[in-house]
Amino acid sequence: MNERETSSSRLLKGAAVLSLAAILSKLLGTLQKIPLQNIGGDGVFGIYNTVYPFYTILVTLATAGFPTAVSKYVAERHALGLENGKREVLRMATLMMALLGILGFALMYLGAPLLAVWIGNGHLVPALRSAAPALLFVPLSASLRGYFQGLQNMMPTAVSQVAEQAVRVAVMIGLLLYFTAAGGSEAVIAGGALAGSAVGAVAGLAVMLGYWRGHRKRAGIRAGQPGDANPGGDLHRPAPAAGVHSQGFRLLREMLRYAIPICLASLAIPLLSLVDTFTLPRLLAGHGDELRAMVDVGVYNRGIPLVQLVTMVASSLSVLFIPVLAEMNLRNDRDGIARQTRLAMRWFWLIGLASSVGLALLAEPINVMLYEDSTGTGTMAWVAWTAAPGALVTITAALLQGLGAVRAPAVHLLAAAGLKAALNALLVPQLGISGAAIAGIAAYGAAAALNLALLLRRTGLRPRLRDAALRPGAAALAMAAAVLLLRLGVDAALPPGRLAALAESLLGVTLGAAVFAAAVVRARLISAAELAALPRVGPKLLRALRKLRLMP
Repeated sequence: MNERETSSSRLLKGAAVLSLAAILSKLLGTLQKIPLQNIGGDGVFGIYNTVYPFYTILVTLATAGFPTAVSKYVAERHALGLENGKREVLRMATLMMALLGILGFALMYLGAPLLAVWIGNGHLVPALRSAAPALLFVPLSASLRGYFQGLQNMMPTAVSQVAEQAVRVAVMIGLLLYFTAAGGSEAVIAGGALAGSAVGAVAGLAVMLGYWRGHRKRAGIRAGQPGDANPGGDLHRPAPAAGVHSQGFRLLREMLRYAIPICLASLAIPLLSLVDTFTLPRLLAGHGDELRAMVDVGVYNRGIPLVQLVTMVASSLSVLFIPVLAEMNLRNDRDGIARQTRLAMRWFWLIGLASSVGLALLAEPINVMLYEDSTGTGTMAWVAWTAAPGALVTITAALLQGLGAVRAPAVHLLAAAGLKAALNALLVPQLGISGAAIAGIAAYGAAAALNLALLLRRTGLRPRLRDAALRPGAAALAMAAAVLLLRLGVDAALPPGRLAALAESLLGVTLGAAVFAAAVVRARLISAAELAALPRVGPKLLRALRKLRLMP
């Protein structure tokens, strides 16, 4: 096996590990919304989802850009055998992450009353303060994750992400049950739910420290051992001279320049959610009191976790294209860039389109299955249509970053956030929470269009209407017909209720995915070579499709 094949194998293994971790952690995050809403009600759900974007924004800043920057600089030094350089990267990143954590904690805890005033809802103070301590621990985990990713070891990141989410959900449910039984107010119950974030963050950091200790032991490292033979070193060992300090801060500036645009480009959902945080409570409060506004926000957020499941998986996979395109761009391999871009765009567009159509068609049974009633089904169906442009925003941003356009996606997202705020102000007073969902579709669509226009200009690609819209649209129509027929059959066979909604949702997702995949294969939107390239399952799936004469 040559070096290129070894690198490709590591890339595929890393993709599998990180995507599985993203799926598991996001599934846990999605599943937690069910007991949160079922036990606490839409009021608690609304408070939680109004506060959570602050936490998500700061966590994304720590976990999106800096691990990528750390992994880049660690990988470069590892390739050159500069062990002290790797430790210096980790030390400076840890210093920066600690400072960011302290600032984030101070902002959320000490500034909670002021933030609540700015948002326009006094019920948010306990929840803001309960979430704040998590920001002391998550950034520290991020620097260690980046270090191991730079060594092409994705397992610590994956395990710590899942552990953090599992502990967070378990503690959240425990505190939710406790405060509900004690008769706490909606604000207190929501604060207890958000306190799970701090305990989960501690668990995630503990896992990373465990991997760090094991890494040092395997390398035979003693704390503070000097020299390039030391591959881990002491995280807190001071630099020996002023010149080294100067080099360290120069390295920190380089990492910041690399990390900040990636951070901003990763803020698609959190940034737009933050717009909702600052606009929806005030706009909805015109129809009633502050608590009623939080109930409406809770109903609005019922469909968002399902869309986030799609976009988060897309995000975990999209970052893998950045180093591939960067290498091709460095070699000026225009054919390779065009091939990778076409492949990525086609896969992500198909996944996003299928997700949007399926979630929109199954909005009612999914709503009843997860949240007991059909309140806000129309809004959930509108929210579902953000999955397709959201997936495109994610992949186009990653591809542009790989080609060196790291600032453009961030600028486009800022423009989309401005559009979302303007459309919220225009539509929410007239249409309520459905207006906010429609504004989200427009904002994501605008960001995706801006990214796509720049990407096509950079790569010189000219997509054909038949391949980009007509054939995928035909596959989506086939899926829609199958799902609607299934829904009619289930409605006729089973009495209304949560059990019928469960059957309708699960069968609908399964049938819809199968029909869409078959239509995509039949329309030759996926080639045999692309199927064969899928790790492990690809060759078997290709053989099965050839036996059925669905693939040449």
